[in-house]
Amino acid sequence: MNDPDTVPTDSLRFAQLRVLWSFVRPHRRKLALSLVLALLGSALQLANPMVIRLVLDTVSGAGGLAMPVALLLGLFVTGSVFGIWHWIVLGTVAEKVVLDARTSLVRRYFRAALIPLSRRSSGELVTRATSDTVLLREAASSSIISLVNGGVLLVGTLVMMGVLDLVLLGVTFTAVLTVTLLFLTLMPSIAKAQEQAQHSLGLMGGTLEGSLRAIRTVKVSRAEDRLGAQILGHARDAARHGVRSVTREAVAWTIAYGGVQLAIIAILGVGALRVGSGDIGVSTLIAFLLYAFTLMSPVMELSQSMTSLQSGLAAARRIRDVESVPLEPAAEAPGRPSPAVDGDGPLVELRGVTAVYAPGARPALDRVDLTIPRRGHTAIVGPSGAGKTTVLSLLLRFLEPADGELALEGAPYTESSPHDIRGRFAYVEQDAPVVPGTIRENLLFTNPDATDDEVRRVLEEVRLSEKVDALDEGLETPLDATSLSGGQRQRVALARALLRTPDVLLLDEATSQVDAITEAAVTESVRRHADRAAVVTIAHRLSTVIHADRIVLLEAGRVRATGTHGELLATDALYRELVAALHIGDTGRLAPTAADTEPVP
Repeated sequence: MNDPDTVPTDSLRFAQLRVLWSFVRPHRRKLALSLVLALLGSALQLANPMVIRLVLDTVSGAGGLAMPVALLLGLFVTGSVFGIWHWIVLGTVAEKVVLDARTSLVRRYFRAALIPLSRRSSGELVTRATSDTVLLREAASSSIISLVNGGVLLVGTLVMMGVLDLVLLGVTFTAVLTVTLLFLTLMPSIAKAQEQAQHSLGLMGGTLEGSLRAIRTVKVSRAEDRLGAQILGHARDAARHGVRSVTREAVAWTIAYGGVQLAIIAILGVGALRVGSGDIGVSTLIAFLLYAFTLMSPVMELSQSMTSLQSGLAAARRIRDVESVPLEPAAEAPGRPSPAVDGDGPLVELRGVTAVYAPGARPALDRVDLTIPRRGHTAIVGPSGAGKTTVLSLLLRFLEPADGELALEGAPYTESSPHDIRGRFAYVEQDAPVVPGTIRENLLFTNPDATDDEVRRVLEEVRLSEKVDALDEGLETPLDATSLSGGQRQRVALARALLRTPDVLLLDEATSQVDAITEAAVTESVRRHADRAAVVTIAHRLSTVIHADRIVLLEAGRVRATGTHGELLATDALYRELVAALHIGDTGRLAPTAADTEPVP
């Protein structure tokens, strides 16, 4: 994103206009219709003073008023019809532009590559889809029409003034030119202040969203005042830049309004002299004054449209900037992976895979070879930073390998889309996030067609059926921070994964928040799943994987050793250190801890 403290150059402003046009282009026909209607309304507005002049001349000549009055009424009715039609079309276009922008952003968010997207604040992403699209609304619809229509009405008014009297036109043109120059001088500072205000608003939204997400940590750390001050600091910056923008807008609009008022005063003075000398008639002066009052409309319309356009241009650029987040890769070959079939070969393979999270960064995995059989429990262990989570990110195609390849049933990953690859997996994250909705909706998230019996089965497997039955609304209970404990929400996440009956179940320490009794039940459930499909577990607590069929020990991004718990315990010093750190004996049982004596949540 460009520095908001810099004033956009002409080339940058032209680039911003092209970005804005990209939002308008799909609706250009309706926008053109709205412009035509606006121009027709302006043409009728320009005709009014001439008709009034005709009325005055008719009165002074003792002629009939029926025709001039009928003409005025006709102009009024026709103008009203055009006006209503114009605003309906324009309003429809505006809402469709906003909807298109929000649709594009939401789809981009959910289809974007995970790593680049995660580098952006979620608060910023929400701001782009909410407040920035509102700013885009005016710029991409009414501001564009108002600029064109206001410009045409301004020129048309001046032309009609010239038809009436060139001397008075000279007085008016001088005033308009002076106002225009002063207004254009203020425009860059208005644009700068508005962009700075939106930049500060984005920072405030990002910090506030992250703070609310970690509100428990914030309170325990007694950091409410510090974080509040930081967030309010961004809010004050946004307000300060907003006030600066409003101040400059007020000056600009006052200059525009005042310039027209001064022009009217000058017209009255010069016009009175010309009427007195017989150069023009009273009806001409009145018609000219009516055009002068009409001139206020395009001048104010142009000034307001320019300020709205400044905000919209910046918003359009910020929206397109977020849309530049790369999408997940598409499949290189048509088709999708077939369902798992029986066979002797591995289900998933990593072949010499190297993974990095940023160009030039140290590899998170370095030339790793790893196989995952069709059935059985594979545990991945190692010190912090060994590359355990990176393995899961590669399996789920959250991350693409820098070198080497992954294969599913012998076929390279790149021949299938990430969507199809993930159809073979279920994943339980370490912090076990829940989705908005009820317990039932969370359980059915991965398998909407599951029956009530299947739901009941997985709840019993994770020892959660009695808790759900005890709730007043049962499965229809909204799942929030108060309805279930952290350990219970983690079991909901595990049940959700089991309900899908995946070919590969990925667990990022799925028992980190449960007690020993529930852990035993979860381990038994995982074991049953491993008898018929593949289970891959990342272990931060080795007690959950000591009975795994195979344990892969990672160190510094490489596979250090592979074997069962007993084999690694006997042959690998690092594994023994990890085991000793968690007080695991040769029998594979945890030494009693305080957590084991806590009641089932």
